[in-house]
Amino acid sequence: MTVSPTPVVLGVGQARSRLHDLTVIDVRTPGEYASGHLPGALNIPLDQVRRVLPGLRHAAERGDVLMVCASGNRSQVACELLAGEDIAAATLAGGTTAWAAEGNDLDRPPASGARVVWAMERQVRLTAGTLVLVGLALGLFVHPAFQLLSAGVAGGLVLSALTNTCTMAVLLGKLPHNRPRAADLEATLVALRGR
Repeated sequence: MTVSPTPVVLGVGQARSRLHDLTVIDVRTPGEYASGHLPGALNIPLDQVRRVLPGLRHAAERGDVLMVCASGNRSQVACELLAGEDIAAATLAGGTTAWAAEGNDLDRPPASGARVVWAMERQVRLTAGTLVLVGLALGLFVHPAFQLLSAGVAGGLVLSALTNTCTMAVLLGKLPHNRPRAADLEATLVALRGR
């Protein structure tokens, strides 16, 4: 059976009514996951999904898999990646943002040293805005050529919107505070096998 490359999209109400039957995978960074996730969700950051394909295949064979992120963009990318491996998965429309906006609870792990970091989209906005301001200031006070930095960031944002990808988010995801610890991923894999 070939899995459709276009993922099934579940609305918040659909996901809420089926939550006990779904294997929920949160593809945000560990810091974002720690800030609040769907009840029972397991954390497998998007850049680690390829490493755990056998576990995800096993979970999909046993029941439906729901991929979740902050807004639905990263989870859709994860679903498309899984579809390329013939693993069926759905995505949550609007992600955890829509889930919380409809008054649903988010689980937060107990304070165990896990740092809560800003959502990736917020990190991208801060970084892009800072780079634009730095480029403008350097262009005014040092040399006009520095304004090319601001133009480059603007061009990157336009490309990001047109392609529904974000290179800056990928780069920020590699920073130490956004990186998963090996033990966290291993614990997630053990939990995934147990479902």
